[in-house]
Amino acid sequence: MTIAIRVENISKKYKIGAAPGKFRYGMLRDQLAEIPRKLFRRSEGRVGVDYIWALKDVSFDLEEGRVLGIIGRNGAGKSTLLKVLSRVTEPTRGMISVRGRVGSLLEVGTGFHPELTGRDNIFMNGAILGMKRAEIAAKFDEIVEFSEVAQFIDTPVKRYSSGMYLRLAFAVAAHLEPEILVVDEVLAVGDAEFQRKCIGKMNDVANQGRTVLFVSHNMSAILRLTNESIVIQKGQLVKRAPSPEAVDYYLASGQAQAGERAWDADEVPAASAPFRPISLRVRDSRGAVADTFRSTEPITLEMEYRLDAPITGLRVGVYLSTVRGEYVFTSFDVDDAAQYEKFSTRQAGHYTSKCQIPADFLNEGRYILGVNASSFGVRRYFMDENALAFTIDPMGAPGMQWAEQRQGPVRPRLDWVIETVR
Repeated sequence: MTIAIRVENISKKYKIGAAPGKFRYGMLRDQLAEIPRKLFRRSEGRVGVDYIWALKDVSFDLEEGRVLGIIGRNGAGKSTLLKVLSRVTEPTRGMISVRGRVGSLLEVGTGFHPELTGRDNIFMNGAILGMKRAEIAAKFDEIVEFSEVAQFIDTPVKRYSSGMYLRLAFAVAAHLEPEILVVDEVLAVGDAEFQRKCIGKMNDVANQGRTVLFVSHNMSAILRLTNESIVIQKGQLVKRAPSPEAVDYYLASGQAQAGERAWDADEVPAASAPFRPISLRVRDSRGAVADTFRSTEPITLEMEYRLDAPITGLRVGVYLSTVRGEYVFTSFDVDDAAQYEKFSTRQAGHYTSKCQIPADFLNEGRYILGVNASSFGVRRYFMDENALAFTIDPMGAPGMQWAEQRQGPVRPRLDWVIETVR
């Protein structure tokens, strides 16, 4: 088959930090006085400057009509890879060969102007993303219907809610028809129903035989939309396999097998400040950090973090899901009204938020624990949907006398009463 994308030893290096004086403003005489010193001390400008390899020697081929998933942790280099493939940024070294027109959904809403109406932005944004005017006009009604903002299509988008804005932006981008489509985590748009529409649209694109590169933290979407995936860790391609195998590898190898996940400084986005995650731990009934638990015993979840400044309305919580991306439950440390009032504002300091999964709750299998720190309706500080994994052993669970495997993620011990009716 024809190769649509060939990536050969792609690497991308970024400079981090800033040289002293770079943002310092002085008088003209000060600037003139600096010139001789800069000429004779050329190394001075590099003080305080460091570099990071966002990608390191990544190579792969992708055939036409294939859908390739790209998975990895935050900061692994997934988005950088897509930006290089889309020619948004140049690689530091390496070569890329692309056969066909590339349409990119890297940042939903790119090109939208707040003063223009939704109608005007559809035409302008479509042109920016590579659509001809006739093509946009032919798809206009379909785009508006998909976005569900027909009532406000002639209203300036600055008056749209954030959800309406994102819906319209995704609708425009989703109706591109390039030979190669590059998609970066755009399915986290809108409510659950609209996300299902987004996944359905992406499924249609995949079934039309177009070449697709798809980045997502939603493992269920990866499994549904792709047949093959690559795993990126710290800028390097560490695994390429059928998607179920790649997902299992990512969820297993990326987690702390001892039942603890600690975040290094370079794994925490700068935008998380003043929230700084330290570690997430899973403890057994004896208080020991572990990776495997009996379903008949309680499990303690413990999130440790630091606040460098006070935060109002902070909630720290967990998402528990199966390895296939099916959510079991979500819980936050201020779900209780009294707790919410008590910690309405958290002062700067060192904290631990804990909760307990009761005994006789989870069924056997492997589970994924994600964490979230946010102010509801205001800001998300930090999120890691695949922080760590742990295993549930069903020994002693109800129904073990039956040979068949129990279905579902929960296995509660219910109180049954059997009565003889006369």
